[in-house]
Amino acid sequence: MVTMSRVVHIPYTVAQDEDGVWCAHAYVGRTGCNGFGGTRDEAVADLKDAIVMVIEDDGAPEELAITVDVA
Repeated sequence: MVTMSRVVHIPYTVAQDEDGVWCAHAYVGRTGCNGFGGTRDEAVADLKDAIVMVIEDDGAPEELAITVDVA
């Protein structure tokens, strides 16, 4: 079995709320993922963790999945 990896770029937004907390959001599949932190970088890192968790739990969304049949 051949294992392949690839980089996928997922658009996201980052904003600071009225309390000073940074919030990052991305749409992954039919749902969204959120990340929060005291800094912009912390919010983005938290968002990345959330995206990985969704993909590990639910599988890659259709728009990110590739099936290769090698005969």
